Amino acid sequence: MAFRLLVTGSRDWDDVGTIRAALDQALHSAGERPLVVVHGACASGADWHANHVALWMRGQGLPVDVEQHPAGGHASEFGRWPGAGPRRNKYMVSLGANACAAFIGPCTRPRCKVAGPHGSHGATGCADLAEAAGIPTRRWAT
Repeated sequence: MAFRLLVTGSRDWDDVGTIRAALDQALHSAGERPLVVVHGACASGADWHANHVALWMRGQGLPVDVEQHPAGGHASEFGRWPGAGPRRNKYMVSLGANACAAFIGPCTRPRCKVAGPHGSHGATGCADLAEAAGIPTRRWAT
């Protein structure tokens, strides 16, 4: 059975070194099992970087695979917008994982009503769901 690493992160996360280190650590934790990097398939930020690092690792002959869950058209969406991202995140968590790596940048939502500096809502919400499901979660923040 594979070691599943759920990756969640901000759309503007650009610290590839931290993502690479997290995937290296997950591969080490996997032991003899293959590593499956599960993410939301955002075209930028943490998902994008995790996808490319995982594919690079696989290209180096390492036992790494990718499982993408884009919000648009996702099985959890059922044609309902807004809120497809949070529903997709809940679905990804429900699939189970051995660990969650959360790369959380600051909230950049123009109409956000939360006072003071705080992390991005999608990545924070997904990490919270993972923790509530008992998935060991490590958070990195910028």
